[in-house]
Amino acid sequence: MSIASEFKQFALKGNVMDLAVGVIIGAAFGKIVDSLVGDIIMPLIGKVIGNVDFSNMFVALAAIPEGNPGTYAALKQAGVPMLAYGNFLTIVINFVILAFVIFMLVKQMNRLKKAEPAPPPAPTAEDIILLREIRDALKK
Repeated sequence: MSIASEFKQFALKGNVMDLAVGVIIGAAFGKIVDSLVGDIIMPLIGKVIGNVDFSNMFVALAAIPEGNPGTYAALKQAGVPMLAYGNFLTIVINFVILAFVIFMLVKQMNRLKKAEPAPPPAPTAEDIILLREIRDALKK
């Protein structure tokens, strides 16, 4: 079997297509969660804490260039090394929300899956003997 035909067989399996759809939907959902955390949750938390902007919570690990406004975006563009704990906190909250939602989806899918019926029990020695007796009686 050639590599091309093996790849075609692999790519056309249902599991691969399901995985591709899951990745695409997951990427789109990840953007929604990014927006939810960055545009709604973190500003609300910042407001409650006392007008804190998490996107600008960092510690510059080198001298700030002259004329730089000193914001996270400007320093990142200038290549100044920073310890951006506000951005890290935002990403951690993003991950927790996304992981929880995925956990709930998997849990729900497992609940909705139909349990496979148990296979019928294998015939016992008594059943086989009884079936042979019935067969022999029918032959007579």
